[in-house]
Amino acid sequence: MMSVSVFKTIRWRFIFIILMSAVLALLLLLLAYRFAAYLQDHQSNGSIPVRWVINNMGSTPAMIVTGSLLFLIFFFIFSKRVIRYLEEITLGIQEIAKGEFSHTIIIRSSDELGIVAENINLMSAQLKKSLEEERKAEKTKNDLITGVSHDLRTPLTSILGFLEYVNNDCYKDEVELRYYIGIAYEKSLSLKRLVHDLFEYTRINSKDLPLEFEELNIVDFLEQLVEEFVPALDKKGMTYELFASDKGLYVLADGDELVRAYENLISNAIQYGDEGTNILIHINGEQDIASVSITNKGASIPEQDLSYIFERFFRVDSSRSQSGGTGLGLAITKSIIELHGGQITVQSHAKLTTFTTNLPLSQ
Repeated sequence: MMSVSVFKTIRWRFIFIILMSAVLALLLLLLAYRFAAYLQDHQSNGSIPVRWVINNMGSTPAMIVTGSLLFLIFFFIFSKRVIRYLEEITLGIQEIAKGEFSHTIIIRSSDELGIVAENINLMSAQLKKSLEEERKAEKTKNDLITGVSHDLRTPLTSILGFLEYVNNDCYKDEVELRYYIGIAYEKSLSLKRLVHDLFEYTRINSKDLPLEFEELNIVDFLEQLVEEFVPALDKKGMTYELFASDKGLYVLADGDELVRAYENLISNAIQYGDEGTNILIHINGEQDIASVSITNKGASIPEQDLSYIFERFFRVDSSRSQSGGTGLGLAITKSIIELHGGQITVQSHAKLTTFTTNLPLSQ
């Protein structure tokens, strides 16, 4: 924001206008007096109007009236620019009041009027930003409701359909009954996972989420976490390899929240990795960043889907979408990483998919 010099204020500008108007009025009045005296001395016929004014009004009142008129004329001329700028600011305020927040007032001076124009522009920009954020929040809310409604409706429809078969005795024997109940149970579990992930997503994205930061060794943290996935890895005939360039990499993090983020990434790698392959985890310290890459070998993510992979309820339309995920896991992970001041990216090609997180190292 601009600052105003003592001698560049609107007060001093008007003082200057008044002084200039007075000086010029006096100069012209002096010239008029000299000219009137010349006419009286040299041109008797031409001096009749002047003589009449002096005889009827007096020389002093005539000079006062003439000087006052000259002063007002010069004052209006010199203050015209200031008044025009004031009118421009007024019109700008009226445009903003109509909702034209993109309208800006040109800053033409460094005095109080310039500061007023600058503050009005800042206010307009802030109002525009607030309005856009409000519209974005409304759209986000509507998109969330639409996504939740769609994802809840699909398993719920299946559950109700199979339970209706059971309720109406539309089954041949106990084997078919158990089959219907089994499907309804699996769909109920999917519904439970969706509700849980939805709760996690809304909780993590709430503005008042409390985080308890502490210094955490990211290498020890991931070594302990990935060991908990050994049974899931064994079930799929998979193993993991963890490589760390430095064992002493520390980050400031909320351990509980960070567990959720990397659990989602490791589960994702197991879920979409081919049987009998390895999951590769690389941990590197680069400048002030702790970089963690988790790679699985399996169906690649199409290039056109990579930019949407972290959005809510987004699922890749390929074999990677056949496992019944809720579409919220990666969105939750992204939110957690960003809450820790980090970033997450994804690369996928040649049957290799790598999710990389960058977290600031603890100083």
